[in-house]
Amino acid sequence: MIAAIKRPGANTRGLLAYLYGRGTHDEHFDPHIVAGFATLGMPDPGRDENATLTELARHLDEPVRLRNSEFGKKITDHVWHCPVRAAPEDRYLSDAEWGEIAQRIVEAAGIAPAGDDLACRWIAVRHADDHIHIVATTVREDGRRPKLHDSGIRVGDECREIEKDYGLRQLKKGDRTGTRRPTQAEIHKAERLGWEQTSPEWLQGRIRAAIPHVTNAEEFIAYLEADGIEVQVRRGPSGDLLGYAVGRPGDLNEQGEQIFHPGGKIAPDLSLPKIQGRLESSRPEEHPTARRNQPGTPWHQATGALDTLHTDLTDDARAQAHITALGELIEATAQKAPADLRTEIRAASKAFARAQRSQIRAEDRAAHTLRSVARDIANTATGPDGSALAALVAALVWATIVAGRWHEAKGHAHQADAARQALQHLQAAADHALVPVLAELEPRPPREQAQRLLASDIRAAVPDHADRILSDPAWPALATVLADAEARGHQPHQLLKEAAAQRELTTARQPARVLITRIQHTSRNPAPNRRAEAARSRSTMATDITSRQVQAPQPVAATPPTSQQHQQRR
Repeated sequence: MIAAIKRPGANTRGLLAYLYGRGTHDEHFDPHIVAGFATLGMPDPGRDENATLTELARHLDEPVRLRNSEFGKKITDHVWHCPVRAAPEDRYLSDAEWGEIAQRIVEAAGIAPAGDDLACRWIAVRHADDHIHIVATTVREDGRRPKLHDSGIRVGDECREIEKDYGLRQLKKGDRTGTRRPTQAEIHKAERLGWEQTSPEWLQGRIRAAIPHVTNAEEFIAYLEADGIEVQVRRGPSGDLLGYAVGRPGDLNEQGEQIFHPGGKIAPDLSLPKIQGRLESSRPEEHPTARRNQPGTPWHQATGALDTLHTDLTDDARAQAHITALGELIEATAQKAPADLRTEIRAASKAFARAQRSQIRAEDRAAHTLRSVARDIANTATGPDGSALAALVAALVWATIVAGRWHEAKGHAHQADAARQALQHLQAAADHALVPVLAELEPRPPREQAQRLLASDIRAAVPDHADRILSDPAWPALATVLADAEARGHQPHQLLKEAAAQRELTTARQPARVLITRIQHTSRNPAPNRRAEAARSRSTMATDITSRQVQAPQPVAATPPTSQQHQQRR
């Protein structure tokens, strides 16, 4: 059950006209009052042909009129409106049940606390089977204003209790980190202009896409402007950036002026302070074109950075930082992925945005490595090869599972659900990314005897999952990967143990495929030859000793004492 409190209004009569009218699409049937502040003497234009909307509005507005007549400053934001809607699969609720629900909601909101005879005036109008509209005027009978601070949270909590008591679909409790729902006006405007998304939704996607590309707030603003977004900035006397608002081109008000939305209103984690904290968390000296001495491409580096994610979730502040950075990495991957994978990864990024934020304050600097590789990927000029992409997407699958488990353990229901949604898209992308990899591996399987030896390695290294691995259709391709790794000097048994330790296989739908991407990533370079290294070490040591001997000053030989000197010492 959803109760959506609207912005305060000023026209009681106008709102009643809508509620008792035919609706915008003739969807209002039999509008009538099911509950209210008074059960007797209340005019109901839906049931009494002599009652009028004007009469009902005056009835509700009476305390407002009396207060305005006594005080010089008139109240104009007195209309409180809250539609309450049941889920499509919920059972039919009678008028009496809807009346009880309305009473509980106005009590929770503070409109009409239980036992308060001087509370605000209100009514609940039903004009459809699945919802009601509660209308109140926010001046009490004693002339005071009601205390409505955090009323949305209290109403939401009460809706969760109503769902239990009436056997309705139970929704997840909110935590004040979700984005604002689009208004009906925004939805209708998008439909009228042929937009697939409302302006705040469209802007949110553009802002999140910009974050992996920039290193500070000024670059962030410049990137948005270059992307064609209308930007307003607020600066202090010193010129420091204090805030920003963005507008979608073509989104104008009635006066033809650009409509702007503050970043923090679009999503709680997109305010300027939150974005600055994330951007400043990366090491200042790191830049995509300047990083040196790191093996592999940015795609390989990102996969390696994800390997330690599960160990970084032990502390709450660090965990939240890594999950936020994980969302940026998914977004960067979506931007650079091939076209056939981009749709699924982009959908995963959009879903995971809800998992990126919770009430836990993130220690952003803890995730600088993950955020830096996301920036590298976003700014790289070349795409990944097939195996590197498959390994990264598989690593993102596992990282999303780990993030979802952490949210579940913390009771973050909405975030855990968002992680599950993102996981479905990433798994589809991982399956698709592995197709060309399997096509390259399957035509050249090892000989039968070699496969038997590799199968024994499987049973020894991962005995709990051996049967599933060996019965997986991708087992011949995995055998090829293990044989290739062995040819580069690696030990298949050790590679299998390491891969299983990095990514548990219980949740893997196709464990052989998971091992293929893991082992291809870890064994892509030749294994070090320990004997050769030892020989080089000894050679280096010998060279150093010789060099030191050559460079050291030669001692001056002592002159043997003469017989006379010897006699003198004696």
